[in-house]
Order: sequence, then structure tokens, then C-alpha cells
Amino acid sequence: MPYSPPPDLASLSLPEIAALVAARKLPPVDQWQPQAVSDSLMVIKADGRWFHDGGEIRRPAMVRAFASLLWRDGEGRHWLVTPFEKQAIAVEDAAFIATDVSERDGALAFRLNTDEIVLAGPDNPLTARGDPETPALYLLVRHGVEARINRSTWLQLVELAGADLCLTSQGARFSLVPAP
Repeated sequence: MPYSPPPDLASLSLPEIAALVAARKLPPVDQWQPQAVSDSLMVIKADGRWFHDGGEIRRPAMVRAFASLLWRDGEGRHWLVTPFEKQAIAVEDAAFIATDVSERDGALAFRLNTDEIVLAGPDNPLTARGDPETPALYLLVRHGVEARINRSTWLQLVELAGADLCLTSQGARFSLVPAP
């Protein structure tokens, strides 16, 4: 079945965005308890590129498939989880990159480098790290896995923010800069 990426965020209403988010069927990795553990020999680079055993994974469908199996444990380790095995995956910074944002009816919708759309809010908070001079902004995607907000998207957020560089999405308030 051919893959059709979601339409441009700017052209969607909040109900349309919410419908796209709800329609995404993800494996229930939070319900699986595999006993076998191994190393996937995979790395997600800080720029969002995926590698296996030194070679780049260039097929977007493969990246999307692997991305749907990601889990991050309480110690910060990333895993690819199936019902039978979990495999360690090295992540240099964040597993995803947020490449676009759109504000609709009090909600911020982010498009990830995997074409997934995530609505920021209480369940998917934005977190500012680093220092006020060189902030890094992250969005919780699911299962502890985060997306780093890229520079152009961060600049879009600055335009949407108030003078205090804070934003609200789905009733939750977020700062674009870390506390000093």
C-alpha cells in the first residue's frame, strides 16, 4: 500500500489535525514484556538520520516502521520493542526531529521528520533544556521518546510566543527557554 503523507499543517483545522493523530495506529509496545534482549546495531543521529550497522537507512517507510516500535525506559535508554524481543538502539540526542509547527484553536501541532503529527499539551509537553543563551526545546512524543525542535520550528514558536517567550497548548503552558 503506498504511503500518503499528511497534508500541510497550515491547511488543517484543529479537528482535522486531531483526526489524523487519532487515526494513527501504533503497536502497543507499552503492553509487551519481551524477555529476550539484544543490540539492534542501530543509531539515530542528532540530525534525525537512522543507521544500521554503519549504513544509513534511506527508506522512509523503514524508518517509520522502526519509529513505531520505540520505547525509552526510566534510565534514558532507547529500545525497539516487539512482543518477543527488545533491542537497544543508540540515540545521540532525540529520536525524532520536529520540522514544522502550526497553531490552531489554542493547540500547537508539530510535524516530525517521520511525517507523524503530535499535539503539544499535558500528555505531550514541551521541555526547554540547555541554558537561556543556547536553548534546546524537546517535545515528548510517546513512551518517553522525544523530538527535538529544529531551529526553524523554534523560530516559528518564538513568533507565536508572548514577550515572556511562553506558549500555551491545550491548556498547558510552556517556556521556550530553560530556567536559569
